[in-house]
Amino acid sequence: MDPSSNEKVADATHVPEAVESPAPHEMTIGEYASTRLTTLKPPMHHAPNPFRLLGMLSGKQWLFFLVGFLAWTWDAFDFFTVSLTVSDLAETFGKTNTQITWGITLVLMFRSVGSTVFGLAADRYGRKWPFVVNNLLFIVLELGTGFCQNYKQFLACRALFGIAMGGLYGNAAATALEDCPEEARGIVSGMLQQGYAFGYLLATAFARGLVNTTSHGWRPLFWFGACPPVLIIIFRLCLPETDAYIERDAVRNEKGNIGKTFIAEGKVALKRHWLLLIYLVMLMAGFNFMSHGSQDLYPTMLTNQYNFSPNAVTVTQVVANLGAMTGGTVIGYSSQIFGRRFSIIFISIIGGALLYPYTYTSSHAVIAAAFFEQFCVQGAWGVIPIHLMELSPGSFRTFVVGTSYQLGNLASSASSTIESTIGSRFPLPPKGKTKRYQYGKVMCIFMGCVYVYVIIMTFVGPEYLRRSFEVNQDSDLNEAAGHDTIEKAMRKIHQREAGGHQQQHSDPEDIQTSEKGVVQQQA
Repeated sequence: MDPSSNEKVADATHVPEAVESPAPHEMTIGEYASTRLTTLKPPMHHAPNPFRLLGMLSGKQWLFFLVGFLAWTWDAFDFFTVSLTVSDLAETFGKTNTQITWGITLVLMFRSVGSTVFGLAADRYGRKWPFVVNNLLFIVLELGTGFCQNYKQFLACRALFGIAMGGLYGNAAATALEDCPEEARGIVSGMLQQGYAFGYLLATAFARGLVNTTSHGWRPLFWFGACPPVLIIIFRLCLPETDAYIERDAVRNEKGNIGKTFIAEGKVALKRHWLLLIYLVMLMAGFNFMSHGSQDLYPTMLTNQYNFSPNAVTVTQVVANLGAMTGGTVIGYSSQIFGRRFSIIFISIIGGALLYPYTYTSSHAVIAAAFFEQFCVQGAWGVIPIHLMELSPGSFRTFVVGTSYQLGNLASSASSTIESTIGSRFPLPPKGKTKRYQYGKVMCIFMGCVYVYVIIMTFVGPEYLRRSFEVNQDSDLNEAAGHDTIEKAMRKIHQREAGGHQQQHSDPEDIQTSEKGVVQQQA
């Protein structure tokens, strides 16, 4: 047995210095409020070369990141297939654009159901199989959308799709980040979140190539969307569970009754963190309003208000998403230096200042505004995966990250419908038979209010920068399972690792002798 493992177990009750102390649930309202400004001061942590940070990830950690990134990318692709075909869907089903946007709204509304079901399943039974089921549902429902023959079928299919999509975000974040080296969390978080922007970029490009290029109209885009999840499922089946989940599962097994221990962990988490969970939902409502309010109706604004051609819309959207991917990575990396809250607030202020050119520029020069506006929007979002992971109770990391995100989606689910409805009150001269509206004015005012809300919510919230994800430093699990149980489980894990390491480096005839030595050392 590795002697350092005893030191690790003995250190089980230590709390990392970077975590706020005392925790918010141990402070009075006055004490907590007095720390909001002082804790916003950037810690100015060392800023290592980002390539060196990425080099810290092992091969297995890179594979976990990649499968989470690909799944999140295709989640976004599938979502934006509707946003990019609103006018075509309206023509096929004989509805208005506003009525079609209810398909977007239903997806956002039902995601919280999926995040609850699949999040609890992932925290209880592991990350792998809920992930696989999610992607199987993607295949079935994306195909189903492509075969819809009327408006009711379309709405029903998108509502079910919302359940499937809702379960993925928390699982993808946990898979990609919970084994990630602490120093690299910020940049990896930013890269992971930009799977959303990358999915939007891919949807934009493939929509241009597949929509209305055959006799099937918009349907090939949805049929194509059902194919990549097959490869993602195969990829995930080839990978094990994350180390963080394996450790937590070992503690539950050591306790003897896995289900009872899981419920005990839930009671502790609810008792200690119920106010934090409410806060996370409110925070994510603001972030989702920011994302959907700036993106969902933007192609319609460019086409309807400013008469952009399909090619011009495609180029603008691609450039905007390149800005988003850049911003998420840069600000995610910066949050490791300046802190999560400070980074979000700073980039939100910049994003608010760019709203006017983003929504009022009628020429192709809007491309530059779109790049930098989405740099800010997704820059703030780049901090979110790791910020939520660090704030969430360890035993329910997938559930809390996914459900807070999706309940925020639920609160913001009517973003595009609200903007479309209000925009119809500001008509412009029609172009032929096409009615035109001042969507830009509505989006500018709407997003200004959203930025103010996000800044306020981020300011009043907590931050656990550089928090440890190890079970022997999880005070919630310590209360639910007991310090001795954690100690025994961790000792067994290290014993297995020590034995496996010795077997890998021994000749076949020496393995039996090596195993006897390990047993004697453990005794």
